[in-house]
Amino acid sequence: MVTFPNAKINIGLNILSKRGDGYHNLQTVFHPIQLKDALEIIDAPEQAQQLSFSSTGLMINGNDQDNLCIKAYHLLKKDFPEITSVKIHLHKAIPMGAGMGGGSANAAFMLIGLNKKFKLHLSKEQLMSYALLLGSDCPFFIFNETCFATGRGEIMDPIEVDLSPFKILIVNPGIHVNTRMAFSEINIGENNADLKQLIQQPIGLWKDTIFNDFENPAFAQYSEIALIKDLLYKNGALYAAMSGSGSTVYGIFDGENQPSIGFPAHYFCQWV
Repeated sequence: MVTFPNAKINIGLNILSKRGDGYHNLQTVFHPIQLKDALEIIDAPEQAQQLSFSSTGLMINGNDQDNLCIKAYHLLKKDFPEITSVKIHLHKAIPMGAGMGGGSANAAFMLIGLNKKFKLHLSKEQLMSYALLLGSDCPFFIFNETCFATGRGEIMDPIEVDLSPFKILIVNPGIHVNTRMAFSEINIGENNADLKQLIQQPIGLWKDTIFNDFENPAFAQYSEIALIKDLLYKNGALYAAMSGSGSTVYGIFDGENQPSIGFPAHYFCQWV
């Protein structure tokens, strides 16, 4: 079984309040994009006592046991012992730690794949409950359509945001933004206007009304990320913003305008 976990961008991301459980209440619009990894799940040999994991493509840092695909496997196997050992192969194309949810997408698609392969008959709502145990934005990739999200990001309401006439340029400079640091520098509740209404405006008005609260702390620490956003606007982007807690910045351009921008060779740049 092969599936293709996709990335997402955040259109607006506002931290509204600190919660008693240590998380934050937020509002954002999740939008899936056509930048994808490939995830293969196949039966392990009969004599295998445990799952195996391998990867190609972009290098994945850290211990394999910390990979969200493996955590998703163990999460379901705990409740469904009929799940046998499998071989997992992940081809990584979505930059990691980049604010595009690549790891979360892998985890969600692992849950979906195991549900289908072992005929567990879990509903979308049940899969989303499991996904939330793996990360705040994991449930989105079970849902996987443009939505207005609140709570920790797990309360989702589908909305119509038609970006089909436009092209999106994804730019990642390979910088890792410390999320804990970024949270500590945010002015919580500063941007609390109703994002669900704001996003219904013409895209040309988003620049002055829709914000990502993580941008100011990220730009203050890494001026290089701010420069990417400036260059996107200077080259005709209708809207540009950082996704998630960074460091990916995207620009939305008119479909007829796909400029060639001279970013450094080590940057990850892709039109979607």
